[in-house]
Order: sequence, then structure tokens, then C-alpha cells
Amino acid sequence: MPDKTAEKVTTATAEPAAAVVTDTGPAPAKPRSLWSDAWHDLRRNPLFLVSAVLIFFLLVMAIWPSLFTSASPRDVENLARDFRQPPQWGHVFQRDWLGFDGQGRSIYARIVYGARASITVGVGVTVCVTVLGTFIGMIAGYFGGWTDTLLSRTTDIFLGIPFLLGALVVLNSFEKRSVWVVILALAFLGWTQIARVARGAVITIKQADYVVAAKALGASTTRILFRHILPNAIAPIIVVATIALGGYIAAEATLSFLGVGLTEPTVSWGGDVAAGRTDLRIAPHTLIVPSVMVSITVLSFLMFGDAVRNALDPKLR
Repeated sequence: MPDKTAEKVTTATAEPAAAVVTDTGPAPAKPRSLWSDAWHDLRRNPLFLVSAVLIFFLLVMAIWPSLFTSASPRDVENLARDFRQPPQWGHVFQRDWLGFDGQGRSIYARIVYGARASITVGVGVTVCVTVLGTFIGMIAGYFGGWTDTLLSRTTDIFLGIPFLLGALVVLNSFEKRSVWVVILALAFLGWTQIARVARGAVITIKQADYVVAAKALGASTTRILFRHILPNAIAPIIVVATIALGGYIAAEATLSFLGVGLTEPTVSWGGDVAAGRTDLRIAPHTLIVPSVMVSITVLSFLMFGDAVRNALDPKLR
């Protein structure tokens, strides 16, 4: 006869084992990284969504202006008919939608084609100052000593130069000022803020355990800087760069308004504002329309940078 006591013991010991296997539950969720956590917050931020849509619209208009108008920003069809004509609000996205300027040119066409110069200058200056400022800040913060002293004092000297005044002096020495001349002039004076931010971030990060371990294992300076330090110091740099981008667009418009920015044949919103100021009482739309576009563009990038800062800065959470 089979042993019933042994059968009961076997059954009793097998059931809890089966219960342990089936009662493990779901695996714990993997923690999100800084970037995935920031993206999670940005998707739920109305400020980011609105600014991102506006920036996307401006970028498409700058890259493919022919999608928005077939009119030329420089051609004059009939000066006697179009001279300072007011906007025709019923003709949306047509040549005469936003009226004509003092030379009979379509303001709408000039708004569309002027986005390319403003966006190009803003993005170009931001890229240049980010690369230059990050490199100088990383070298100063990592090596310290006399290298830090020399680069920090050089940064202080450039900080002491008023940005717009310095750019006015530099650009005034060029007879023809193209987009790249304006970009290089603004980048020459605008790298200091990012350099100081990068230096502070590197000084903090280079004391981390993983950096000390990389040094102990014999990693080269280049590998430590670009493999371990830069990826962890890039967040505050991106925040400063995105906020500053709108300021560079405003600076280009200001310099063009003062007559030392972009020159013809480049179409510029700042140049149109300067041309429209003489017609403020007679044809105010020649001044108001490009001014509103500059304001919308700058505000879009400022809102975008503010949303990115809130998402990437853990102190603001």
C-alpha cells in the first residue's frame, strides 16, 4: 500500500512552492534617465508645445519659403498702384495680404523670406558660441591652475565689452555684411556666458567617483573630457543656449535696424523695421508687421528655452 503520510507531506510541500512561483508579481519599473524624464515633462508642458509648433512653422518657412508665397520679396509690379497700400485682410496668404512698403514690394513676401536670415543668424550664432564656449569652459574647469586663470580672465575681458556696442563696432568695419559676417561677429562676443556655465559644471563633475576611477584606470584626457564629463555637463549648457537663441535673433534685428546689420540684397526683418519707421504715420503697417514677426520669433524661442530649463534643471522640480 502506498504511504498516505508521505503523499500528504509531498502535496503540502509542493503547493507553497507553486505559490511562490506564481506570486512573484510584475518586475520593478526601470528608472528613467535625465533626458527621458525631461522629455516626459516637456510633452505635458503647454508652454513647450505652443513654442515648438511656432518654431517648427518658422523653420519650415525659412527653409521652404516658396511653400508660402510665389511672390518675390524684391520685385515691384506696379509702384504707382502698390505704393504704401494697406493690408487686404480678405486676401489671406496672397501677395497683398499684408500690404506693400514704400518701394511697392510685398510685405508678406518679405516676411516669409526674411525668416531665413533671422533663423540662420540665430541658429548659427548659437551653434558657434556653444561649441567655442563649451570648449573653453571645459579646458578651464578641468585643468585649473594657470590655465583656468588665463581663460577666466580672458572671459572677464570679453564680458566687460557691451554686447551690442561691441557688435556695432565690429560690423561697422565691414562694407558688405552678409549672414556669415553677422554670425561670426556676434559669436566673437557672445561665447562668454556658456563658457562660465561649462566651467562651473566641469569643476563639479570632475570630482565625481566615475571620473576619478577613469583617471585611475589610465584613461586619456580626451576620453575623460568627451566620454565622461561632457555628457554629464551638457544639460545646463543646452538650457543657456536655447534661451540665448532668441536674444541673438533680437540682436540681429537691432543691428539691422541701426544700419550695421545685414545689407541688401539680404531680406531682413530688422531692415524692414528701419525702412518702415519713416512711414509710421502714413503707413504704420510697414513698421508694425515686421516688428510683430520679430517679437513672435523671439518670444517663441524664449518660451522654448524656458520650458527646456524647467525640464532639465532638477532644482526647479
